Amino acid sequence: MSVRFSVLDLAPVVSGSTSGQALRNTLDLARHAERLGYHRYWLAEHHAMPGIASSATAVLIGQVAAATSRMRVGSGGVMLPNHAPMVVAEQFGTLEALYPGRIDLGLGRAPGTDQATALALRRSPEALSVDDFPEQVIELRGYFGADSTVTPAAGNEPPVWLLGSSGYSARLAGLLGLPFAFAHHFSAENTVPALALYRESFRPGALDEPYSMIGVSVTAAGTDERARELAAPQALAFLHLRQGRPGPLPTPEAAASYPYTPLEQQMIDARLADQVVGGPESVRKQLDALIERTAVDEVMVVTQVYDHADRLRSYDLLADLYAGSLTPA
Repeated sequence: MSVRFSVLDLAPVVSGSTSGQALRNTLDLARHAERLGYHRYWLAEHHAMPGIASSATAVLIGQVAAATSRMRVGSGGVMLPNHAPMVVAEQFGTLEALYPGRIDLGLGRAPGTDQATALALRRSPEALSVDDFPEQVIELRGYFGADSTVTPAAGNEPPVWLLGSSGYSARLAGLLGLPFAFAHHFSAENTVPALALYRESFRPGALDEPYSMIGVSVTAAGTDERARELAAPQALAFLHLRQGRPGPLPTPEAAASYPYTPLEQQMIDARLADQVVGGPESVRKQLDALIERTAVDEVMVVTQVYDHADRLRSYDLLADLYAGSLTPA
């Protein structure tokens, strides 16, 4: 297939470990992904979540870019309403100046957290609205212009992406002529409609033609049964998040012994149904069907499993399956 494959990382903190170890695992996975030939490596902004260590996204992007040499590195994404656009321009202008041609700036409009934490980030109740997101994007891009006085943003604009899980950012990305990334991994029912809206709305801008990517949760293992065991902890973590009690990623044993109610089991089953989970043959079949259905240019894979070695192995298996789409270092 002609699609590219990339990596989305939330620097997962697992039960019994630390955020420091999660960050060291991120650097290890990034180097591993580059050796395998993955195209880009994005970090996601979330706040006040015990199981996610990628909250200082721009800082971590710099560390990953320094630890690698060829792969593109960026945000998947920076939640723009949490920040002053000028500060984001300064941060990513700095990254682009240090690592020219390797940085991506993916932007989202969700808070990436609960309302109380969003208020702590934005410092004002009036700033909790996302109604001015289009204006924020335009303001941000203006700071990168050649006539800008914002240094080092001026003249150092990385490619700007819009991220979304609904039609809003899809339409906006199309109207602004920007690449678009859709969060299939947590809004699968909206994937095809949003991508269609993006393509219908597209007007040449930063790009001459639309370019789309989807984020997909993939857990690959030697067998279907083993893959289901590895995928169970992140499904339980998602259940806990929905119940308002986020925590570190549970162990496979904790997920296997958890006393699910019928409603909770229904939520778990629905969560896993939207993911790609299985042995090599199953993963290839599921991903091929998804790529054909969405007609995307790129697939960004997020793999949340308890053991770091199992996470590396999952990306290994995927690279073997799609060797023709990757360019190993």
